[in-house]
Formats: sequence, C-alpha cells, structure tokens
Amino acid sequence: MAARPLAIWVVSDGRTGIQNQALGLAEAVARLTPAQIEIKQVRWRPAFDRLPSAWKTLAMLAPGSFDPRSVAEWPDLWIATGRASLPLSARVRDWSGGRTFVVQTQDPRWRNDRYDLIVAPAHDGLAGANVLSISGSPHRITPQRLSGAAPAFASRIAPLPHPRVAVMVGGASAAFDLPPAHAADLAERIAQAVEAANGSLLLTYSRRTPAAAKAAMAERLSRLPGWIWDGTGDNPLFAMLDAADHILVTEDSANMATEAASTGKPVHILPMVAKKAPGKFTRLHADLQARGAARPFDGALTPWTYAPLDETDRAARAILAALKLR
Repeated sequence: MAARPLAIWVVSDGRTGIQNQALGLAEAVARLTPAQIEIKQVRWRPAFDRLPSAWKTLAMLAPGSFDPRSVAEWPDLWIATGRASLPLSARVRDWSGGRTFVVQTQDPRWRNDRYDLIVAPAHDGLAGANVLSISGSPHRITPQRLSGAAPAFASRIAPLPHPRVAVMVGGASAAFDLPPAHAADLAERIAQAVEAANGSLLLTYSRRTPAAAKAAMAERLSRLPGWIWDGTGDNPLFAMLDAADHILVTEDSANMATEAASTGKPVHILPMVAKKAPGKFTRLHADLQARGAARPFDGALTPWTYAPLDETDRAARAILAALKLR
C-alpha cells in the first residue's frame, strides 16, 4: 500500500446525512496518507428495501445500484454507513479474499463480527474488540473546508452584523417532533436573543423540517437581519458555520451537534418535543457539555471557548493503525 495511493470505497444509500459520515471518515484518512476515494451507492428495489439484512440477495439490488458482481478489483479500505450497506459490508471480506479492510460506522446491530472495525457513537453504548467509540458521528467539517466555502457566499454574509448566529433546525423523527406552536416558541426565543445582542441570523433547515414549522419560524425570524436559506441553489451551511459566532442546533440530530462542536464555537442545544425518552441524545449532549462544547440554550448569547471536537480524525488514525497491523 505504501507504493501507491490507498484505494477507499465510500458506501451508503446516497442520502447526504448518511453518506457524509462515511465520506468524512474517508477524507480524514486521505488527509493522513495518499488515497483515492470512490463513492458507491447501494439501493434496493422498493419491494425488498425493508426486508431484514439477512434476507437480502444481490438479485434484489435496484437498477443503477452498485453491484459487487461487477467488481474486478476490491479496494484496500471499505467504509460504509447505513442499513442499506449492511448486506454487502458483511460479505466484503469473503468477496475480497480478505484483501479489503471493512469499516462500518454507527451500530450495525447485525453480524457485528463481520466488520474489521465499527466506528460507533459512544452514546449508543456499543462495546467489542472491533469497536471504536467516538463522540457523535464522523463528518466532513474541517476548518479548511469551512473557510474554503466562505468566498462563494461572502456577498450575502459579510455585511451582516456580529454576533452572527447560525441556526441548524431538524424536524420530525422517531424520537422528536417540531409542531408549529413549538417552532414558533423557538423562533421567538432565538429572535429575542439575536435582537438583544444586535446580531444577525443564518438559518438552515433539514429535509425533515415540517413545512408548517418552517412557516411558523419564518414569520418571526424573517424580520431579523440575516439569511434564512430556502433550499435553492448551493447549500451555504459550511459558509454559515465559518461566519458564525454562535451555533444553535435542535436536539434531534447527532450529526448536526457533532458538526457544530467541531468548529470550536459555542454550541447551544435547542429543545424539541420528545415522542419518547431521548436517552442516546441526552447522553450525547452530556458528553458535549462535559467537553465544554455545548450547553442548553438559555436565551443568552454568552461566548465561551473549548478545544474543537476532532473525533473523525481520531477514527482515521485508528483505521490506519489497524491497517498497518494487518
């Protein structure tokens, strides 16, 4: 491997939030050693998508999906994320004759002994000889990526007054909801904080944010100096994080909280309406708070500092160390 770049395949169902975990980890490896990254997207025919991983066969793959049957040469490193990838990840070591080092992020909850390394969120409580626990999830945020995104949006962001408050809003999930009344209450609290500080707003929604919640928040927040991204054009999230003095994140997303904590900027956690006991999210936020990165939003934009979270790089170093042992 030392004589040529490391061949890395990033495998997921292609959804941005899922793919970015594996891609961010691959990019972190590539920052440490020469590497070539290829993205492979796995999709199953709708009739079979919800079947248990153990029941899926390659004949069930959707047209256009990555298909292992067409592989001529397997990579050095397979980094996969998400349920769709599991039926393949569990068999890669066999298909490659042991050549490929298989990394699965998140808790697979199925055949955990079939992966060389599982990079799992510490808040999931997974343990095992092949498990590396990290705070939150792997991601693509780096200081260089944030600063590199800034120029494309400078005309929109640079004139805005400080403190600039980036707000990352999630939405409906298995554990949380964002009904219009709660969204309106959050918007009022955010607006009061921004107005009291004579600052400005930089807001993005996720794909899970209900339309009614967006409308309720926009009714109050659109009066503030700033930018509420409407989803059209290039995504300004990285530029917003680069420009922000404070970051507010709804409590429903481990990805968003981890990304925010990697910036070294104050992270304020916004409450959602819980559908069930949010155990793992409570553990994650407690971890980030213990590291000095995050605090519950109390309506004040009080600045503080901490060492940025670098768990993606730590996981990348662990992968390379394991590869050298092989």
